[in-house]
Order: sequence, then C-alpha cells, then structure tokens
Amino acid sequence: MVAAANLAAANLAAAHPAALKLVGSNGQISLGKQYAGRHVLVEEREPGVWVIRTATVIPDNERWLHEPSRSRLQGLTLFIHFGSVSHAALRLTETVISFAC
Repeated sequence: MVAAANLAAANLAAAHPAALKLVGSNGQISLGKQYAGRHVLVEEREPGVWVIRTATVIPDNERWLHEPSRSRLQGLTLFIHFGSVSHAALRLTETVISFAC
C-alpha cells in the first residue's frame, strides 16, 4: 500500500514538477501571473506543509443559484416577476418545467 502511494506521488511530481519559491520579508510568495487576481484556498496540513488550490467565491445572496433543486424554479420566478413575459412564453415555460421535473 505504501509503495502504491509513493508511486502515485512520484507520478504526480513528474507531471507537475516542484518549484522552489522564496517567501519574502512580508510573508508573501508569487504563484505566477496566470493566477493573478484569482482566489486561492490555502490549507496548512501540518507545520510547514501547505496545499494551495484555486477557488471560486460565491456571494451569500447568490448561493441559492447553485442549489440544484431550487435554482431553476426560483430563477424562473424572478424572471417572470421582473421580466416582461407574454402569456404564450409563460405557457411554453410551464411545459418545459413540467417536462424537466
């Protein structure tokens, strides 16, 4: 089991070679321009071991849009309430929703 884990780690290291970075006097490191302006999640697994992953931040007031059971129907309700919807378009939308559910 340990040998398999070491092999997997070696394959990962070969695909993504490690880069030596210097932590500046202000405590920052540069990840490169390709990550400029991106959010990252930094996890400290143990002292001196960090895992850095890119992340997408979803504002609290938009979280419902990412909940599968509610997003289609609530989004449609907002569209119908605030948009200008003809009676024919509303009937077509009701047909699509009944088909999808």
